[in-house]
Amino acid sequence: MNPALQRQLDRWYALKDIPEQVRLITEQVRFKVVPAGRRSGKTERAKRYLAKQAMKNAGEIYFAAAPTQDQARKIWWDDLCALTLSASHPKAPRVSPQPVIFLPNGTEIHVIGLDKPQRIEGIAWTGGIIDEIADIKASAWEANILPALNTVSPERPDYRAWCWLIGVPDGLNHYYELYEYARTSGDPEWAAYHWKSAEVLPQDVIDSAKRVMSRKQYLQEFEASFETATGRIYEDYSQANHTSAVIEPHEQLLWMHDQNFTPLSSAIGVRRGDDLYLLDEIVLESAISRQSAIEFVERFKDHQNKHVLVYGDPAGRAGEKHGHASDYTEIEDVLREHGWKFTRKVKKKAPAIKDRQNAVRARICTADGERHLFVNPTTAPWCHKGLSTVQLQKGSTFQEDQTNQYQHITTAIGYMVEATWSLNRQAAGMKRIRGLT
Repeated sequence: MNPALQRQLDRWYALKDIPEQVRLITEQVRFKVVPAGRRSGKTERAKRYLAKQAMKNAGEIYFAAAPTQDQARKIWWDDLCALTLSASHPKAPRVSPQPVIFLPNGTEIHVIGLDKPQRIEGIAWTGGIIDEIADIKASAWEANILPALNTVSPERPDYRAWCWLIGVPDGLNHYYELYEYARTSGDPEWAAYHWKSAEVLPQDVIDSAKRVMSRKQYLQEFEASFETATGRIYEDYSQANHTSAVIEPHEQLLWMHDQNFTPLSSAIGVRRGDDLYLLDEIVLESAISRQSAIEFVERFKDHQNKHVLVYGDPAGRAGEKHGHASDYTEIEDVLREHGWKFTRKVKKKAPAIKDRQNAVRARICTADGERHLFVNPTTAPWCHKGLSTVQLQKGSTFQEDQTNQYQHITTAIGYMVEATWSLNRQAAGMKRIRGLT
């Protein structure tokens, strides 16, 4: 047998059945809304269902979609090629401009990014599946997707295209509204399916997630709970995160920046084991980065450990590739002039706002109740006030209220925390478990 085909056949390993997943793949309902826990098998079930439908039904046209074209390729392409046994297809899959798998029975599977929702229009679809539906534009369902699904072929005037809407919840947004409609409306064309990651994954994997995620993120991602977007971004920050600790002379300083804002505010902390202590800060009105650095070297002139780690936003590097001074080179020049060593820990690209916020939330308090971020409210009052008061913009699930003067120092803290304790990096170690997901 062709080795490539054998590898694709091996992709059809057995799965552990749970009742809700069996109900999902067997019920005959046009629109299925599936908020389910992370790594609990929802996407794997969707891939297999779509592949089986395509191989069983000749001359049909299906779609597999995601919020962007890159996401769609990453989520769907390799697995659908394997599950449909593309190594045996007479016509090779088309990779670009829009990926299509051509099955021997004349059926096609199109892989679509809905960052341009109109990509789904103009075809009389048989059916399809949209993953990460919470991240699709809120208007796309009614404006583009549903009209496309309601496109009727003259050859089959009574046929109606089906669709699964799957993904992890993200606040009370359009996905929540679709789920509530499917769950409560009584519309026979709609049904809701929900299960938690703990119903599928081993306990040690669940415990690991609880150790690194905030309670809010854990409930949202592993219990598929539609968590309310409350006003305070860091709602678990409390007196339990307060400390009277101060910086010891031998400790390495961590200096955190969010450049080009007024007032110019930066946080200063130390790491003790796996804990972050925010114990000082520099807040200057109408200042530039060099002035902040002058304040730093004066304040810590007697500090014994003269090697500082510098964190912050990539925007502060502007101008460097053209040989011009940047915010960071200005800071580093002052540090060098005063005998300091430094290591710049600034990423090339800023993390997503949600990733930065979730990383800080998980330091403040994990889902299993552990705290790893502490603030001295006396010596770092802006850090304390920022974590206590910064709120979401009205109507947003993640955009921050820019009118709060303490917002920028919490952003600076977030750059450091995400760079050091990235939840994406930790989650990457939680591999798909064969036979479960």
